[in-house]
Amino acid sequence: MRYIILGSMTILLLGLTVTQAAEDERQLVKLPDPMRDHMLGSMRDHLATINEIQAELSKGEYDKAADTAEQRLGMSSLTAHNASHMAPFMPKAMQEIGTEMHHAASRFSRTAQEVAVDGNLAKALESLSQVTQQCVACHAAYRVH
Repeated sequence: MRYIILGSMTILLLGLTVTQAAEDERQLVKLPDPMRDHMLGSMRDHLATINEIQAELSKGEYDKAADTAEQRLGMSSLTAHNASHMAPFMPKAMQEIGTEMHHAASRFSRTAQEVAVDGNLAKALESLSQVTQQCVACHAAYRVH
């Protein structure tokens, strides 16, 4: 009986996964495999960077958070992310979201430097949310597999 229940649950979970994938209405962005892998790696690094920034903010390391943001997410990071090579493969709206994310990260960097002086952490958090808002918008609209 236990195996029947486990087997039924497995089939149900597999069915849900297939159904969820079939219902994914986000636009599929087809990329050559190496570019897709690079993009996914960059997005994982973006997430790790945001985590690092949050940790730095929590320790009051505002200048360090500013530098992390600019070097790994901001406009200064575009060359490292091969943005000019990736952009032609993306829909225009996706490119715009990505560009705005990089601009927002550079604005956050400046805000974090100001917070190092004035101590207004709420201002830094609001600015950082403008970065993650772009991540949310892109992931809600697009997929690469």
